[in-house]
Amino acid sequence: MKITIDTRSLDATTLAHLQGWVGKTETLTDQITASPVRALSATLDRDDPAPEAGTPLPPLWHWLYFVPQPRQSELGSDGHAKRGGFLPPVPLPRRMWAGGRLRWHPDNSLVVGDVVKRISRIESVTHKAGRTGDLLFVLVKHELHDAKGLALSEEHDIVYRANPQPGDPVPPPQPAAKDAAWTLEVVPDDVLLFRYSALTFNGHRIHYDRKYVTEVEGYPGLIVHGPLIATLLADLLRRNLPGARLLKFEFRAARPVFDLWPFKLHGLPSADGKTVSLWTEDHEGWLTMQATATLA
Repeated sequence: MKITIDTRSLDATTLAHLQGWVGKTETLTDQITASPVRALSATLDRDDPAPEAGTPLPPLWHWLYFVPQPRQSELGSDGHAKRGGFLPPVPLPRRMWAGGRLRWHPDNSLVVGDVVKRISRIESVTHKAGRTGDLLFVLVKHELHDAKGLALSEEHDIVYRANPQPGDPVPPPQPAAKDAAWTLEVVPDDVLLFRYSALTFNGHRIHYDRKYVTEVEGYPGLIVHGPLIATLLADLLRRNLPGARLLKFEFRAARPVFDLWPFKLHGLPSADGKTVSLWTEDHEGWLTMQATATLA
């Protein structure tokens, strides 16, 4: 079914077509191999022991696996797979990973060597009329199972929106909190972004094609991957509480981070030690991502 629409808005017919993807499922199998773990450790500038069979997979590093691998002829103009497979064919051009919620099974950790099955389901397709055009939110639920059963449940929020136009209102930024117990500065150069894109087989051009991201999507610079920022926040917790185990992790992107300036990771454990607030701050002091980690 082919529908031609204005890429700033969604009519009722198109929205109903897209909502027909609710309930669609996909099942994939992958193996937790050691090479991506070594590579991400190097990318995050960690001095970890070489991973081997049985090495626990750090939190959020499962994003190195089950990566989409479309053929070159199946890519769209933005570098992603053409739309209309497992994910609905949303015609709005901008696509961002807006946040997510993850829960680990406390008695079943993913480890190097595991063969893992991921069952994914489109939970909802929700429309919202924004000040700069329509927004479409797609909620995907993933469940990862190893030989012992369910190891990890994840809800993944994807948002689609129109490209900006002159005169569009800009949402007001939120100041980042100043009460951090831990802080680490990150310099997000294009090499870091390239390495993470390569590790996750992410062809989205907003992360490496400066001409595309500035001239087509209207951003000032390359965009730091939302999953990379979330991984860096989880890594900040690991560096400061190396023995801690995560039970839950929730994160929400508040503002894009660009490769033009350094940004800061912050963390603050709760008084009872059961949770850790984590957030990122850009060079102007604005909040860019907020997360909460619940410890097992």
